[in-house]
Formats: sequence, C-alpha cells, structure tokens
Amino acid sequence: MTAQKTILIVHASVGSGHKSAALAIAKAFEVIDEQSERETGDEEAPYAIEVLDILDFGKVKFDGNNTASMFTGWGRPFYDLTWRFTLTGRLLWGGGTIWARLMFSRFVDYVREKKPAAIIATHITAANAAVSARMLTGETFPIVCVPTDYEIEGLWPHLSTDLFCVADERMAETLRPRRVPESRIRVTGIPAAPTFSMKYDRTEMRREFELPDDKQVVLFLAGATLPRPYMHFRNSLREMLPYMHAFDDMEIVVVAGKDAEYAEETRRYVKQLGLVNVRVLDFVTNMPGLMASADLIVCKPGGLTVTECLCIGTPMVLLGRAYGQEKSNVTMLTSTGAAYHVTTWRELLDILRQINEHPRMTDGILVNASLIRRPDAAMEVAEATIELLDAKPDPTNPLYNRRFIRFYWGGKPAHTR
Repeated sequence: MTAQKTILIVHASVGSGHKSAALAIAKAFEVIDEQSERETGDEEAPYAIEVLDILDFGKVKFDGNNTASMFTGWGRPFYDLTWRFTLTGRLLWGGGTIWARLMFSRFVDYVREKKPAAIIATHITAANAAVSARMLTGETFPIVCVPTDYEIEGLWPHLSTDLFCVADERMAETLRPRRVPESRIRVTGIPAAPTFSMKYDRTEMRREFELPDDKQVVLFLAGATLPRPYMHFRNSLREMLPYMHAFDDMEIVVVAGKDAEYAEETRRYVKQLGLVNVRVLDFVTNMPGLMASADLIVCKPGGLTVTECLCIGTPMVLLGRAYGQEKSNVTMLTSTGAAYHVTTWRELLDILRQINEHPRMTDGILVNASLIRRPDAAMEVAEATIELLDAKPDPTNPLYNRRFIRFYWGGKPAHTR
C-alpha cells in the first residue's frame, strides 16, 4: 500500500468561477481514485484532495466579492488598463515571497504542516501564495496554475510555476514571449463541472422546467454572486422586456439565482407589462439541464460561464461592455465565431428579432463553438499534475530559488491592441 499524496487545490472566493473550477478538478481526482480502486483493489485512494479558499488564510480578513466589485462601474476602465497593459506587456512578475510575508503567513504554516505533493491554483492570488509558501518552506512540490479566463494577466508567477494549464493556443502564445518554456505549458481548456458535459434530453428537460416544446427558449443568466457587475446586464434586460410582446414564438426565462429581491422585482415588472412569455426562476439546482433545454443563452462574458455554455452546447449572446479578462473572453469567442456580442439592449433586441425570424442562424455559432470546446479539461489538469508528481525534482532548479520580489523583462507580446 502506497502512502496517500495530499494535493491542495486553492482558489479565491472572488465570484464563483474560481471555486467552480477547483471543485471540477477535485471531482476529476475523485474519478481517478475510483479507477485506481477498481484496478488495484486498494480501498484507500492514492490522492487526498483538499479544496481551499486562499482568503481564509489572510492576515487581514476581507470579502473577495466586495473587493471585486471595486472593478465595476467607474473603476472598470482603470481595471482594464491595469489588467491588459500594466505588467502584461514587457514588464512581468516572476514570483516571490512578498505575498506570504504581507498577507499569507498562515498558509505557509499550513503548507509546512501538510507537506503537499502538489498545489493547483485557480486564482492568481492563490498561485502567488503557493509560490511564496514553497520558497519559504524549502519544499520542491510542483505548482500548477489554471487561469479561468481566456487570457493571462501579468501578475501570475510566470517564472516560478511548474505548469500552466491554459484554455487555448492563444493563451499559450501569450506565455511564450513571457519566457515560459514550452515544457511548462499545456493546453487543457478551462475546467467545468462534469455535469455540463453530460448529454441531456431536451424534451425531458423542458418538461422538468415546464417550458413549451413549440417555442424558442431564450435563457437570461441574470443571477450572480456579485450583483453589482450585473447592473448593466439587468438594466438592459429591463429596457428590452416591454418589446417581448411581439415575440410570440419565444419563451424568455430569467434566472435570478439567489437574489430573491431581484427575482421578486422582475416578476412584478413582468406582471405589470402583462407578458405571458416571460418567466423568472430563482436558484436552479439543475442548471446544466436548464441550459441544455434552451435554444439560446444570454449571459455576461465570465470565463466559467462561457465555458459552461460551450460544454453544454447551447449558442450564446454575450451582453455588455467588457473590461479586463472579460474583454479577452469576448475577443476569443467572437474572433472564432463561437458567440455573438452586443453592448446595448437595442442591439440585443435586434439580434433576438433576427433569431426569432431565422432560427437556423445560430447553427454556425454551434459549429464554431464545438471546435473550441474542451469538456475534459478538469481531467486533463488532474492527469498533467500526476505526471509532474512522477518526475523527480531537481533541487538546483531555478524554480525553487527564494526571492522576495522578482520582476523581469519579457519579449514582445503576442497580442496587443
């Protein structure tokens, strides 16, 4: 019987996507453990998986969701400037102990106690805390970084990461001029829960959600952990709803999530307008099934959200001006013809009118989306991590050098604007 290897999968509670990706990877390891048990007969799983929120280890307690809301509204252009230009062109971050010394010394203590075989990070803060912990403990465990958007911000610890698992080749082209060697880049896709890659019977799903079989179902994903970034999305939906009387062949479904106040407010407005083809749902437990029942999904361009749409195989319209990583998500999806993008409610109304009159116009979107979807991303990340575990680390590798801060000058960026 071989000893269990502890693997820490660390996210940050900033929105829900980073945690969702971490849980998807954990599920992949669970599948690997089950396969190992069947093959060897050993009931003890080879890997002990812990999913952690890096913010739980901070010296200063703060709400990641509230902090993320600072990057919305008037602050969004500044966030866009920082995310895309400062530290993302030629001047880059390589990694250092500063993150742990300032904020995450408790995480260093936890790593020292657990002695993990590997750390997988699905958020930039978690990745830098992992690098700091490895430097300060003197361990040589591999660190795997899994960005959950379709581009890579410049503060990821480029020169201190054993492996980047990225969404597509475009992201790999961003890392190469940043002096990340080919051996440390793996195109895996963004990990989504396996339930988004299952096959669903559309007729059965529509029966479950009491949706009509003879209409186009348009799903609006308006519920969120962070309501503030959804203000424009919700306002656009409100402006458009009065025109839904003319769409007899469409059923509009608005998912409000756990925001009961917004759900009730929208129901009152729908009743006031006398709309019979608009429904409002609260939190939905079977979200993959609901998404599979739809003909079209209207959503914000969040990394995990669009990945789930790709995996489920439903065409999408991205709504709203995009900043930061969401701008990169829009660029990737629209440049490959895998989604529509509109910025105003009038544009949205126009594209819904076109789809209402010509339902087959989304066929091309579906074909293009099928070419870039990677439903097995979580399993690929898990398998890539296991490959690293089997390699004997070289203590003299520069990856393990201790530095307080490390900036460096990269090559010409592959993507500029």
